[in-house]
Amino acid sequence: MSEQTRVQVSGGEVAVRVAGEGPPVVLTHGTPASSHLWREVVPVLAREHTVHTWDMLGYGDSRAAPGTAPSIARQARTLAELVAHWGLEEPALVGHDIGGGVVLRAHLVEGVRARRLALVDAAVLGPWNTPFTEHQQRHADVYRTMPPDVFADLIAARFRTATHRPLSEEATAALLAPWRGAAGQGRWLDQVAAVSFEDTREVVARLGEITAPSLVLWGREDTWLPPATGERLAAAIPGARLRLIEDAGHFLPEDAPGPVAEALRTHLA
Repeated sequence: MSEQTRVQVSGGEVAVRVAGEGPPVVLTHGTPASSHLWREVVPVLAREHTVHTWDMLGYGDSRAAPGTAPSIARQARTLAELVAHWGLEEPALVGHDIGGGVVLRAHLVEGVRARRLALVDAAVLGPWNTPFTEHQQRHADVYRTMPPDVFADLIAARFRTATHRPLSEEATAALLAPWRGAAGQGRWLDQVAAVSFEDTREVVARLGEITAPSLVLWGREDTWLPPATGERLAAAIPGARLRLIEDAGHFLPEDAPGPVAEALRTHLA
């Protein structure tokens, strides 16, 4: 992937990368990942597209400004600011997990025009919080005061449920890196506190307004958001196509980067 640069936005500072040349596509990751999730998808898409990736505020190498909650609404506003910063008129927008909610909110609420849309194991139709997230929200004081090494072990176990195939040591280390230490633990819990279905409720009410060709891509073995959720989402978007990827879980670009890249390449062509 290309060299990382930083962009100042209203909610903080965002780490971005741009690769390739051609019609623009913006890839938005979900929680609790970063743009690293797209690392094997980007080179395939970059053969035919200019591919923009970014770490959402509070994730990866991006930092939210003090007092700024990294909510889906804030991330959608940030995406709109980045699209304007890059000078993109009508990019294709791809979102994974809550990144799907971010992409659709940017499109439907913030007014970002989209040539095409792709939603990957997307957190849009609620309620979509997992029981673990809800437990953290109810007992935030316990998680915030937990020793960082114990907390790291806890979220490492959580990451192991995100894929159907076992994560490599390298992939696990990369996923955990932004959340290590007391500062990372604080950022993790900040994003947990900020994530709410309320920010996608307005989006759900407006799904019928979508006219951009849309793909809903899902891991058949997703245990965080089951395939039935993908079926409901595809049915709610006019003309949307649903594709299930075999032997893959919730972190679909991690589990099956080849099939994901090819499905996106075909859809974006």
